[in-house]
Amino acid sequence: MIGSEISKRYAKAFFELAGEENKYEAFYEDLNRFSGVLVSSKDLKEFFANPVFNHVEKKQIMDYLLERIELSPLTANFLGLLVDKGRIGLLDEIVASYRDMMDKALMRVQVSVRTAYPLSPEQQASLLQQLEETTKKKADMTVTEDPSLLAGLVVRVGDKVYDGSVRTQLNNIRNLLGEEI
Repeated sequence: MIGSEISKRYAKAFFELAGEENKYEAFYEDLNRFSGVLVSSKDLKEFFANPVFNHVEKKQIMDYLLERIELSPLTANFLGLLVDKGRIGLLDEIVASYRDMMDKALMRVQVSVRTAYPLSPEQQASLLQQLEETTKKKADMTVTEDPSLLAGLVVRVGDKVYDGSVRTQLNNIRNLLGEEI
């Protein structure tokens, strides 16, 4: 809980700086790219989380990484600040909080769709259009296949889930029949 509040504060501060330069998405991409580097290297992530290594060592490794990853100077300074303050371990939470703020500011919503069978490009376009009309926001949609659904769709829009899968319908019928017995 405390970590998430601290993460939100750092994300908000960085978000406000991004707003001054009107580069919300560019700075998000920078943060996400660096976060991806940490996620892809378990050793690197553990190094930054390990209190055995002192601040100077972590700063040297951060500088080394920043020389090899093309990031804006503002993002590089922000990541350096996270190392200085011992908060680099919160980067994933900071990125998530920043994305939430960015989506609200840009009137976007994250949508994930799970489907039992692949959707044609026309079906995806139609679904995207319907979601944007319903939410009155630009939808950033990801579609994944999940054969366990049997048929139908499960759509997550932000925090809301719309489950039109056959599996859920069968479970509902099973529960209804179980109550009547």
